[in-house]
Amino acid sequence: MDRMEFLNVDSIDAAREKLIAHVKTWLSSTEILPITDVGGRFLAEDVFSPEDIPSFRRSTVDGYAVAAADTAAAGDSIPVVLTVAGQIEMGDPASFSIVRGECAEILTGGMLPDGADAVVMVEYAETFGASGVALYSSVAYGENVISVGDDAKVGDLLLRRGRCLTPQDIGVLAAAGIADIPVCKRPALTLLSTGDELVPTAIVPSLGQVRDVNTYALADLARRHGFLVVNTAVLPDDESTLAQAIRTAMDASDIVVVSGGSSQGKKDMTKVVFDRVSDPGVFTHGLAIKPGKPTILGCDNTSKTLLVGLPGHPVSALLVFELLLCWLLRELIGSPPKPVIPARLSCNAASAPGRLTCWPVRLEWADGCYRADPIFGKSGLITTLSQADGYFTVDRDTEGVAAGQTVLVHLF
Repeated sequence: MDRMEFLNVDSIDAAREKLIAHVKTWLSSTEILPITDVGGRFLAEDVFSPEDIPSFRRSTVDGYAVAAADTAAAGDSIPVVLTVAGQIEMGDPASFSIVRGECAEILTGGMLPDGADAVVMVEYAETFGASGVALYSSVAYGENVISVGDDAKVGDLLLRRGRCLTPQDIGVLAAAGIADIPVCKRPALTLLSTGDELVPTAIVPSLGQVRDVNTYALADLARRHGFLVVNTAVLPDDESTLAQAIRTAMDASDIVVVSGGSSQGKKDMTKVVFDRVSDPGVFTHGLAIKPGKPTILGCDNTSKTLLVGLPGHPVSALLVFELLLCWLLRELIGSPPKPVIPARLSCNAASAPGRLTCWPVRLEWADGCYRADPIFGKSGLITTLSQADGYFTVDRDTEGVAAGQTVLVHLF
């Protein structure tokens, strides 16, 4: 392997441009799912209201539907007495109308009868004689009433493409009568971790061995961001074994992620295998980023599979996955960028010359603003990220950030 090849690294922006160029037509598919199954999924297209919501005038309180003008003289000591023309049953249309001097008993959500334009709350009313009611409060036109289309009108934009559907969004879709929802199909992802030293979580490692971290952490990160993890495996450092596993994964996955074996050590064979099993193969070998320089990106046009080689160190692997794959998915589905938190840096933070530097930080609220406390640790220490609320980046052309400066923290 030519050592100079590895030194010709891509910036994070260049790597992202290459990713989009290679896979934008592969990972943009849509599926239609019932409303019961779309929670947490990303909307594939804008959704517009097919009808007025509500489609009739509704009361927001229990009380009496009235013509507001009839209540103008009502007060605590001198009520207005109206004739009760009938009762509006819940779930039924108003089958009668009222005229001046009349009212209708109504429950919350009930349909206002013609002739009524406001509702007096039941707390300000008492029965008067056999068919009357005394009202002790005046109401204005439209008071305690939801009018036709107050929630949404026909053609109103309800939800934008790329939105991650929340319980509130499900309620909006239900109110609009939209039962089948177009959502972005989740890219199928296989995660392969390599290393002779890796043992399962339940096993006590022997000297020289370590428990597998990346399989569990990366799989959870992938699921949380909308990927469908179809398979995971831990493999020894063997080229033929890795090659066979990748070929199998390419048949079942849109993305194959290999954790470990991406730098230039003796057993780092991921690039070699990617080039052997795919066409055109590797298009990025190395990122101008710290941590995460030994990152590999490639693809196979025949199977339409993206191939990603991540560093073996957990911090590097998780940050690169976040910066590349999670970014890629948001870009493809039209989801807005994740919000960032402005915070004042508590101490100086150095940068790596020529590389985008990612700094994990803990956020603390103090003196009316957030303070960002950098967490110092090597990329092989998973507790570095566990203690962090997010991270900020230092541009490759910037010589660090001084204490007291404001940084933008990307939340995990």
